[in-house]
Amino acid sequence: MKYGFDSEKYLKIQSEHIKERISKFGDKLYMEFGGKLFDDHHASRVLPGFEPDSKLKMLTQLQDDCEIVIVISAVDIEKNKVRADLGITYDMDVLRLRGEFISRGFLVSSVVITHYNGQSSADAYRNRLERLGIKVYYHHTIEGYPQNVALIDSEDGFGKNDYVETTRPLVVVTAPGPGSGKMAVCLSQLYQENMRGVKAGYAKFETFPIWNIPLKHPINIAYEAATADLNDVNMIDPFHLEAYGQMAVNYNRDIEIFPVLNALFEGIYGENPYKSPTDMGVNMLGYCISDEEVCCEAAKQEIIRRYYTALNKLANGDCNDAEVNKIALLMKQAKISTDDRRSTVAARERKEKCGKPSAAIELEDGTLITAETSPLLGPSAALILNATKQLAGIDHKVKLIPQNMIEPIQTTKVSYLHGHNPRLHTDEVLVAISMLSLWDENCQKALACLPQLKGCQVHSTVMLSEVDQKIFKKLGVGLTCDPVKKSS
Repeated sequence: MKYGFDSEKYLKIQSEHIKERISKFGDKLYMEFGGKLFDDHHASRVLPGFEPDSKLKMLTQLQDDCEIVIVISAVDIEKNKVRADLGITYDMDVLRLRGEFISRGFLVSSVVITHYNGQSSADAYRNRLERLGIKVYYHHTIEGYPQNVALIDSEDGFGKNDYVETTRPLVVVTAPGPGSGKMAVCLSQLYQENMRGVKAGYAKFETFPIWNIPLKHPINIAYEAATADLNDVNMIDPFHLEAYGQMAVNYNRDIEIFPVLNALFEGIYGENPYKSPTDMGVNMLGYCISDEEVCCEAAKQEIIRRYYTALNKLANGDCNDAEVNKIALLMKQAKISTDDRRSTVAARERKEKCGKPSAAIELEDGTLITAETSPLLGPSAALILNATKQLAGIDHKVKLIPQNMIEPIQTTKVSYLHGHNPRLHTDEVLVAISMLSLWDENCQKALACLPQLKGCQVHSTVMLSEVDQKIFKKLGVGLTCDPVKKSS
C-alpha cells in the first residue's frame, strides 16, 4: 500500500497543539471530540497511513493530564438507537467505549445522560451504570436550545444541569455517535465552572472537513459523501474570512451555530475568545499529508464506495433518493464515475461474458481476479478461493474443496436447515478449507494468504448476504455491490 499520510508527524504536532490550547485557558479545557476517537476507518481509508486508532495514540501522549467523559442522549436510550457499523445499541457502546479507554490506561470519570426529561429508560440505565460503580450525571432538555440564549445562560438553563466533577486539565467529551449533545455538555460545564470561579475553555476536535485544504478537495468531498444522510455541507467559514482574510473550510452546522456560541461565550465570560468556528478547532491533519496524489485517489475511491452504499440502502428501503442524488452530484464535482473503480469494471465484464452474478477483487499489486456464481459456490465464496490461490501461487485449476465435500454441506443447508440457497457462503468456504488444511498443503497456503487481502477492493454484481459482507469487513476488504438483489 502506498502511504500519503505521516502518522508519526501527526502524533507529535497534534498533541503539541492541544497542549498549547490548554495553556491559553489556564485551569481547564473541555474538548469536544467529533467523529470516532478510535476505529476511525473512514480516516484511514482517505488518508492512507493514518491508523484507525491514531487519535487515541495521540491522546496517549496527554494521558496524565486527560480524563474522558462519555455522553449519551436519553432520546437514543429510549429509541434503542443502534450504531450501524458495529450493530450494537448506543447504551451498550458506552460500556464498550469505557472499557476500551480504561484498557488503554485512560481515566473515564463519568457518563452524562443528555436531553433528560424524566424518561424511565434513562433512569433505568443510570441505575445500571451506578451499580457498576460508574458516576452518572443528568443534563436536561432546555426549551429553545440553542437559540434561547437568555434561558440557556441562566439558573433555569445550564444552571439546572448536574455539575460534572472533573479533576484534570484536559476533559475529552466523546459519544457513541452524532446528536448526543457533546457540545451542550461542554458549554454547560463552562457555565458551571465559571459560577465556581474556575477559568475553563472550550475547543472542538473534528477530523473532517480538513480546514486548511481546498473546499472541493477530494478528501473534503469524501467527508460530505460519508455524511450525506445527515445532509452536512462543507462551506467556506465566513467568520474566519472576515476576521483574517483567509479561506478556511468548515461545515454548515458549526457555521450556523457560531452566532449562538458567540452569544453564550459573551454571556459566560463577557467576551468570546474565538473569532470563527475554525478558531475553535485544533485539527492538524492537513499539515501531515505527505503525498497528496495518493490521498486524492484514496478519497475518490471512498466517494465511489459511499455511492454504492447509498444505492444498496435505497434498494433495501433504508434511505431516499436524496442521499443517492447528493453523492452522485459529489462524484461529478470530483470528476469521477463508477468506472474509476477497477474491481467494478472487472466484475461487470465477467458478468457480461458469463451471464451470471460475478465478483472481482483488485489485489494490492493491482492484479484483478474474478469469479462467477456456480451450483456449488456463490460469487464471493468463489472469489476468495481464486484470490487466495493467486496469492499462494496455486494453479487455478486446482480445486481446494472437493465437490464431494461441498455436497453434504449443501444437503444440510437445504434439507435439514430449510435454507433456500444451497451455495456456500464465504464463512462456510473458510471453515471447509480450515478443516482440509490439517492434511492439505494447498489449503494451508491459501489460509496463510488471507491477511494479504486487507486493503484490497471487491465489487459484486449482486448484493451480498449479511454473512458475506461481515466476512469481507473482518478481512479488511473494501466491498461494493450493484443494487441488485440476489436470487436463490
